[in-house]
Amino acid sequence: MVTHSYQTDHGRLSRPSDFLRDLVRRNRAGEAIGTYAVCSAHPAVLDAAISQSLADGSILHVESTSNQVNQFGGYTGANPAQFAAQILARAEAAGLAPARVVLGADHLGPYCWRSKTAAVAMANACELAAQSVLAGYQKIHLDASMACADDPAVLPEPTVAERTAALCLAAEQSHASLPANSLSPLYVIGTEVPVPGGEVAEGECPAPTRLEDLRQSLDEFRKAFLARGLSSAWERVIAVVVQPGVEFGDNSVFEYDRQKATI
Repeated sequence: MVTHSYQTDHGRLSRPSDFLRDLVRRNRAGEAIGTYAVCSAHPAVLDAAISQSLADGSILHVESTSNQVNQFGGYTGANPAQFAAQILARAEAAGLAPARVVLGADHLGPYCWRSKTAAVAMANACELAAQSVLAGYQKIHLDASMACADDPAVLPEPTVAERTAALCLAAEQSHASLPANSLSPLYVIGTEVPVPGGEVAEGECPAPTRLEDLRQSLDEFRKAFLARGLSSAWERVIAVVVQPGVEFGDNSVFEYDRQKATI
């Protein structure tokens, strides 16, 4: 993957979300280009990521998962506002301007409350979505794929899509309470990735997502978003997560195989 700096062919981009939109545009135009998100709260990892951004002129993109940072503290002990403040303070102390920091939520959904009923888990997840937006998170991966205590083992895709739209609605309603010039959140949907923290099961590498399955999923998500009046938010879905045939566990790593991932 090739990353590019905050300086683009069209001049300096003034906002991190502009960077992400420009990245998507260029990728869809055929450039082999991308970026990475740092999903860590470890000081050494964050300092290394900040140093990299300073060295190559790129943005600093840091994300937190729902079990890592949430309204109850998560395993880091920080809520979204506290986590955002910590990242921004660390970046600024190193000389990286806040305007070059993207804060994101990864797997934002009911994952860490899945032992409770769906109603309770989704209420907590929606509150987390709202707090993340208020804290200044600009990119949010909405993930409602996991079954809760009163759910069947595997959720029907329409249910996943409807819950994803419910999470998005909570985020959008929270954004509506911010000043009029506040940046609207960008969204990622889909969940064909290891669970938060990595997949621990051993075995064969998972099969890449089929194109027909992806099309069906996108159709379900789109219908769910539009049913809740989220047409504007749907236009801000900049990516969908798929399974390219990459996996990892405690003792193994399945590397990317281009031939297997060819559609």
